[in-house]
Amino acid sequence: MIYRKKLDLVRARLAQFPAVVLLGPRQVGKTTLAHELATTQTSVYLDLELSSDRDKLDDPTLFLTRHEDKLVIIDEIHRLPELFQSLRSLIDDGRRRGLNTNRFLLLGSASIELLKQSGESLAGRVAYIELEPFNIQEVSESQSERLWTRGGFPDSFLASNDNESAIWRDSFLRTYLERDIPQLGPRIPGETLRRFWTMLAHLQGSTLNAASLARGLGVDATTVVRYLDLLVDLLLVRRLIPLHENVGKRLVKSPKVYIRDSGITHSMLGLRDLDTILGHPVVGGSWEGFVIENLIGLAPDNTTPYFYRTAFGAEVDLILDVPNGERWAIEIKRSTSPKLERGFYEARVDLEPTRSFIVYPGNETYLKSDETCVITLAELTTQISNLQ
Repeated sequence: MIYRKKLDLVRARLAQFPAVVLLGPRQVGKTTLAHELATTQTSVYLDLELSSDRDKLDDPTLFLTRHEDKLVIIDEIHRLPELFQSLRSLIDDGRRRGLNTNRFLLLGSASIELLKQSGESLAGRVAYIELEPFNIQEVSESQSERLWTRGGFPDSFLASNDNESAIWRDSFLRTYLERDIPQLGPRIPGETLRRFWTMLAHLQGSTLNAASLARGLGVDATTVVRYLDLLVDLLLVRRLIPLHENVGKRLVKSPKVYIRDSGITHSMLGLRDLDTILGHPVVGGSWEGFVIENLIGLAPDNTTPYFYRTAFGAEVDLILDVPNGERWAIEIKRSTSPKLERGFYEARVDLEPTRSFIVYPGNETYLKSDETCVITLAELTTQISNLQ
């Protein structure tokens, strides 16, 4: 079993809050993590996809009060959103009697409704944690190409070969489009959403042009934004916002869009192994998205990610404003001999970052001119996670 780094964070938040909501797309490992946690303490597990477990919560106050001395794990919480009101009452009653922590672990595939309900009912009583697919620190540096090729969903990464991994991802996408998304969000024709998702894969790492996507789909730009909002809320797509600062230059205002799991990107484009990926035009955008997801996922809480681009060509792929007050400027290159372009130097003058890096797929870390460090992804994720 691969140890999930978020397990320690879940334990820490449960020691601080009465309830923790663990969010993430389906099949990312939320249930496995919860069962691992349950082995270390007395707990009750309910899966709300099972009618027998939903029946136990016909009177949630009665059932949950009987188990207030245990950690109650409720999986697929979005299937019973009315439960949040009962949880609020139980948490407040427990606090009056000294039951302040470690009461409920709620698992759900992120959805607009889930966030809305929990935000209204459990404000100040709950901590939110996002569980992403495997990252490079959870596997190993030697498996980074495999992680990039297959993505970090456990069943995809751990498949016995690339073909079985691709088959799993194809099945995952079909199930998500035909079954899961209709349950979690507004009803959108599965084929339309697949076309939109595939378009995003082809444009991995590009700035959003809603009008162009709308023309390709035969819908209006507002509908495209609604589709994008849904995939962002389900933690399947990242919308990276541009940094807006008063630098006296005209800045790009549109966000950049990434499919968050590289394996899903590759499946959308029919790329089943490393050789086909390396020969496809998306290779640079796919690697960029892979690096960005690893860095953001391992950065300290309250780190703010951006990109920077001016109308005149100054550009940085990723800016991280970290909680200690530092600003990291990160350029991402899929070359073993990376070279900085003029736009990066201009952006450094504009932004005056504390530290500057080029992430590349090589094996060494070394200093270039102008105090910019060429660094491996594994080493940079180690440095940023040590800021925790």
